[in-house]
Amino acid sequence: MSKYDKIKLENQICFPLYALSREVIKLYKPILDKYNLTYTQYIAMLVIWEEEKIIFKELGQRLHLDSGTLTPVVNKLVAMELVIKYRNKEDDRVVTVELTEKGEALRENILDVPDQVYCNFKGDVEDVILLKKYLDKLLNTIDR
Repeated sequence: MSKYDKIKLENQICFPLYALSREVIKLYKPILDKYNLTYTQYIAMLVIWEEEKIIFKELGQRLHLDSGTLTPVVNKLVAMELVIKYRNKEDDRVVTVELTEKGEALRENILDVPDQVYCNFKGDVEDVILLKKYLDKLLNTIDR
């Protein structure tokens, strides 16, 4: 065993996660194109559909996105009339993002996206479900 083994690509946890993430996002693209959504807009909408109204900072925390990345995503969703955003009257530093009727209607039309994505996996769907559980567990162990 060489002292350089630990810096081989094949021994990095980051690489298969990175590569898999890119491949999975590629699976979403043609499906989400039908709804004129990017992957990042889609995951933002997933949280907004769950909450219907959420503080911008909390949305960023749930998505593990900083405000510099999330702001243009939310602004595009506002332009698409899927959400509205407004400042809190008591504290104008607090921004709320809220689902619109058009955003609610989209939720009804987009229900089949997860099934369409899962159909693209050639292996056992149980492996995908198990992987998601492990990834969630690992994500929660990282110090931020």
